[in-house]
Amino acid sequence: MSNPFDLTGKVALVTGAAQGIGAAIAAKYMEAGASVIAADFAPLAAESIAAYDAAKAKTGANYWYLQANLTEKGAPQKVIDEAVKIAGQVDILANVAGTIRRAPFLEHKEEDFDFVMQINLYAPMYLSQAFCRHVIGRNGKGKIINICSMLSYQGGILVPGYTASKHGIAGITKLIANELGAKGINCNGIAPGYIATANTAPIRADEARNKAILDRIPAGRWGQPEDLAGTAVFLASAASEYLNGTIVNVDGGWQAR
Repeated sequence: MSNPFDLTGKVALVTGAAQGIGAAIAAKYMEAGASVIAADFAPLAAESIAAYDAAKAKTGANYWYLQANLTEKGAPQKVIDEAVKIAGQVDILANVAGTIRRAPFLEHKEEDFDFVMQINLYAPMYLSQAFCRHVIGRNGKGKIINICSMLSYQGGILVPGYTASKHGIAGITKLIANELGAKGINCNGIAPGYIATANTAPIRADEARNKAILDRIPAGRWGQPEDLAGTAVFLASAASEYLNGTIVNVDGGWQAR
């Protein structure tokens, strides 16, 4: 039996791939055989390059860095066009790039809300649109993996823009599946729990908040970016061919508590 998780011959575009969750997913795609276009505004971190090089040596999969400012007008279409120019086609789109701005609701600034919505919701919406046009235009099949959140279900505190955007991306994930599932598009999401990244550093530094979070996680620890990568491979592979419009919680059991 062939390996249903094998991504050999596929090309994956991963946003937010300079470090953290995006880099972990991109490296795991390469380990599964896919070539990767690592898109980010920031340059690739040294540890990300090391992971990509190790995966390339192991499987022969290639990778390219694509600088992308997702706040620029027309950026999503430009990123897809550049990715196709680099690799010939794109089969997998992982919308990982994200940001967060923290402030009490009564003090939250309009520019902060707008910035978070631009990166977390508008960019993946229009990247997905351009990607689907590309895939359908060549009569292919495409996989979209969106990064949702526990705040796709809950309100949270201090992060109105983040909460709104993560509720929104969960809805867009389902809508794309509804409209384009019959046209060869699978669109699913991953809802990470509390993952140790730069975005969550302020929470981990708050001793009381950190303890409250850990006390609720059955796994008893914060997740690592690598904890999400296997699920991302599954959602990009033939193993998930009949999975569409679903949000997969990777949270150490947080939602079950």
